Amino acid sequence: MLYYIFRFLEQYDIPGAHLWSYISFRALLTLIFALLISAWFGERFIKWMKRRKIFETERDPSIDPFGVEKKGVPTMGGIIIIVSILVPVILLCRIRNIYIILMIITTLWLGFLGFMDDYIKIFKRNKEGLKGKYKIVGQISIGFIVGLTLWLSPDAVVRENVQVKQQNQEIVVKHNKDAVKSLKTTIPFVKNHNLNYSEVLGFLGKYKVAAGWVIFVLMTILVVTAVSNGANLNDGMDGMCAGNSAVIGTALGVLAYVSGHIGFASYFDIMYIPQSEELVVFLCAFVGAMVGFLWYNAFPAQVFMGDTGSLTIGGIIGVCAVIIHKELLLPILCGIFFVESLSVIIQTQWFKIQKRKGKRIRVFRATPIHDNFRKLDSQLDATSTYIFKGWPHRPFHESKITIRFWITTIILAALTIITLKMR
Repeated sequence: MLYYIFRFLEQYDIPGAHLWSYISFRALLTLIFALLISAWFGERFIKWMKRRKIFETERDPSIDPFGVEKKGVPTMGGIIIIVSILVPVILLCRIRNIYIILMIITTLWLGFLGFMDDYIKIFKRNKEGLKGKYKIVGQISIGFIVGLTLWLSPDAVVRENVQVKQQNQEIVVKHNKDAVKSLKTTIPFVKNHNLNYSEVLGFLGKYKVAAGWVIFVLMTILVVTAVSNGANLNDGMDGMCAGNSAVIGTALGVLAYVSGHIGFASYFDIMYIPQSEELVVFLCAFVGAMVGFLWYNAFPAQVFMGDTGSLTIGGIIGVCAVIIHKELLLPILCGIFFVESLSVIIQTQWFKIQKRKGKRIRVFRATPIHDNFRKLDSQLDATSTYIFKGWPHRPFHESKITIRFWITTIILAALTIITLKMR
């Protein structure tokens, strides 16, 4: 909104109006706005929830060996995050940008899905919340909408990178003049740095492009669903998900910036995606909202984000990565989310297999994996055996676990960015 107002005033030589054309200026301003809104609105939201005694469903006290009380803590803090993202984005972004429209739709869609889950848990006193099948349908739906839009929208195009050999035998990366629809995506650790979904299906002949787009849409659905659920599982300790997401959002902001800058795109030999630089503004709002939310969510938490926040966070990360054609970097960047999800899958599937054999064998002390590090031997099921019973040797306080997970995510984020030059 303000972007269009000041661009209009620029033609009348209003001092300072030209600043609004700079991504860096609007991105930093958005970061500050999101932080301030999160801090200001967060305090009022927490007080309002407490006055109405809208609290988190009572947690099992046996989970924490240190006996930390978590009764009477308001939930649905994801509303703070969503408001802190959308207000500065609407004010400072180019709203007509196709990528910003998709990000706003994703935020509202998954925010509503998570809100319904929290609402059922709190007001219907149902700890299970929204049925899993409805969550999956909601996540698949938004993934399908995003994938189909990127397929059909004439604004969602790229300028592919081409390696040109000069007379002095030096290879220079240039970009095609024409922006086109592309099924290429960036992959790490390989020389040519790109994977074309349609080429994977080359055996289909003239149908390979159409089949490639089908694969792309399915990949989008998989990415959005997987990352959204991974973030949801990671939200089990004070400040855990918010801190990890702030780091991931920062790394995505760097990737979005180099993808939307033709000079940096040439330097890193990646696709140039016109208009994707606007995602930097959105991601600055995202990071600002995460850091601002940590003001109240860091240990000991004054508010929990709930599924309203965690499902939204994961969806935002997944959709942004797909838009800038970096979805195959997510297993590295979102390594913590990936491991959290994988630990749950391994634990449940292994236990089912062994149970059919008449055995009760578990792999970890507890899952998601962050709970494994704070589980006491006395809290384990005496009728089960554990493959990794002696790991770790002693339980850790959740603040230590949280900070170590943050550090791990910082390392993974740095590695993700480095992979652009490692091949």
